[in-house]
Amino acid sequence: MADGMETESRKLLGRLREEMASEAAGQERLDRITHLIADSMRCEVCSIYLFRDDETLELCATEGLAPEAVHQTRMRLGEGLVGRVAKFGEVVNTADAPAAKGFRYMPETGEERYSSFLGVPIQRLGQKLGVLVVQSRDAREFSADEVYALEVVAMVLAEMAELGAFVGEGAALSPLHQQALLLRGGPAQEGSAEGHVWLHEPRVVVTNPIADDPHRELERLNAAVEELRVGVDKMLEISRGGDTEQLQVLEAYRMFANSKGWMRRMEEDIARGLSAEAAVEKEQSQARARMSQVTDPYLRERLADLDDLSNRLLRILTGQGRDNGKEMPPDPILVARNIGPGDLLEYGRSLKGIVLEEGSVGSHAAIVARALAIPLVVHVGRITTEALNGDHILVDGDEGVVHLRPEDTVVSAFRDKMAMQAEAQKRYASIRETPTVTKDGERINLVMNAGLMADLPSLKTSGAEGVGLFRTELQFLIRNQMPKRSELVAQYKRVLDSADGKRVVFRTLDIGSDKVLPYMKHVAEPNPALGWRAIRVGLDKRGVMRMQLQALIRAAEGRPLTVMFPFVAQAEEFREAKWEVNKTIEREKRLGHVLPETLEIGAMLETPSLAFAPQKFFDEVDFISIGGNDLKQFFFAADRENELVRRRYDTLNVSFLSLIERIVERCGISDTPLSFCGEDAGRPIEALCLAAMGIRTLSMRPASIGPVKSLLLRSNLQEVRKIIADARHRGEQSVRPAIMEYLRANG
Repeated sequence: MADGMETESRKLLGRLREEMASEAAGQERLDRITHLIADSMRCEVCSIYLFRDDETLELCATEGLAPEAVHQTRMRLGEGLVGRVAKFGEVVNTADAPAAKGFRYMPETGEERYSSFLGVPIQRLGQKLGVLVVQSRDAREFSADEVYALEVVAMVLAEMAELGAFVGEGAALSPLHQQALLLRGGPAQEGSAEGHVWLHEPRVVVTNPIADDPHRELERLNAAVEELRVGVDKMLEISRGGDTEQLQVLEAYRMFANSKGWMRRMEEDIARGLSAEAAVEKEQSQARARMSQVTDPYLRERLADLDDLSNRLLRILTGQGRDNGKEMPPDPILVARNIGPGDLLEYGRSLKGIVLEEGSVGSHAAIVARALAIPLVVHVGRITTEALNGDHILVDGDEGVVHLRPEDTVVSAFRDKMAMQAEAQKRYASIRETPTVTKDGERINLVMNAGLMADLPSLKTSGAEGVGLFRTELQFLIRNQMPKRSELVAQYKRVLDSADGKRVVFRTLDIGSDKVLPYMKHVAEPNPALGWRAIRVGLDKRGVMRMQLQALIRAAEGRPLTVMFPFVAQAEEFREAKWEVNKTIEREKRLGHVLPETLEIGAMLETPSLAFAPQKFFDEVDFISIGGNDLKQFFFAADRENELVRRRYDTLNVSFLSLIERIVERCGISDTPLSFCGEDAGRPIEALCLAAMGIRTLSMRPASIGPVKSLLLRSNLQEVRKIIADARHRGEQSVRPAIMEYLRANG
């Protein structure tokens, strides 16, 4: 940028700083700012458009356009050039605005006189706030230096908006972080919770976006970057000799921390008048904007690294660490972009609910949340930028809805729902010890899923008859290094002790796909759900499989032991795994260890291919558990993490129930015990239909046992099976409507 423009840019930021210090009202301050920008940029027009809601922009101030258009001119996201800037977060710079793609003429503004148009987004850390526009009569494209200067000003405006500098009348000028918001995401763990926000990573607030002394700011930036680099070097030194993957991540960190381009851009921002903090945040905002448009997983990870480094640098510059001195509220709802299982376990049961901006229904965090029975909603856009520590918040894990700073009427309705759920739980407690026998005399076994010691007390409180699935991978996921065999022995022994003689099905290590061990080299795969995971990893890493089998055998201490292999796609995989079990048993016998009283070896049927295995496989296996979550996504070719498709396909689809029926028949021929494990087992309507198809053991989260048992006790499976058969005969796609009608008619 030319020296003259640098001087003008710095002058403009200086005048903006004076406006920040003034006591002018929001509208008056906006009006002054548009005048300052137009004057400095030597343009006839400067306009500020702000969002009044997620989809609508409003002209909030202008210099040069018709004054009566202020707060009257509105446009939808993507509409006109201004809407285009807002939608894509990109600069629009044209010498002939009326001829530009997407131009929309707004007669009430009088803009037809102006040919040149430059619009830049006003955004902060990925949060879109509005659009800043300058226009002139001369038909010219604005220079790169002018574009850059306007982007710097837009960034300062975003900081000013964050600090409440533009509060006034109307939706577009309403104060940030005060309005009631309804945010939608995806349900990952059922339940409802009311509480107050606790941010896992409190926001860094930049209170001085404009520099008084650029030389001093450069010194502060250089000192902070040096501290950052030393910290990264220390992390690298500690990790030397450790896992290669961890070292690669830290090497990428160091590469970014030493990036000359990163430093140069921040130094240029400071030269134009930004403070060190604002310069870092400007780079961070641009990285997040790029990250939102990148689909390549590797590039997204690298941009996430840069985002994390920026956070670390901001905390060094501002002194605002994660520990901000505030006390966690007594009813905390954790809010985070994402969180690992280790961090979540540290919070433990103190949390009332969890809301994640990212995450997934199959993530480590979701697994832990289910184990702790904490309502969880994922994919809640903007939650980390909208929420502040202490905000009142309602979490509906059943519907995937979050109410932030809710109005009284919403709170009242939500509390009524929670009271009804609590009343229902009391009713379920009264049938806890009642055997699950349907009205036509069929005995159904209801067992629970678990993965943590914290789950085991639910064996008594829920009425579960055993553990149908104990996820052993959680003990591997929450560590930074492979657990020792002795540690696993102690863990599995405590599980069996807590079960007090009830059957526990230990699923061997189910990693890969979305469950990546931090200390095992990650294999980049185009479709991880169909890739190197579960038993495939176990058969390729037999040392790990043997260690886990040894730990299970020793933990049994002569008691019955039940082992299940996950994601078996063909009979030969099961046979190889069973051979490893028998080989391990022989070795333990030679070493003089006590062998299990009985040993059951089963397989989890999660791929349609296994349903069509030779009958000999069903003769060989001791039991089969249908893994409903994966089986359904592969059967329908619908990714269960993809909200666009996963809800299209119903468990009560006639085709899927026909597959379940075939599996029941094949297990019946071999007299092989069969169970169903997954989210659908814990949904009363689905559980009823699965039982009607012949499944006699259902494995679910502990909280679902009461509702499922309550419905089964009141139902006749023969009648339900006839309804399913009739719906199939009529050619209906799903039996759900017919089943719901039957239940309504029978109370």
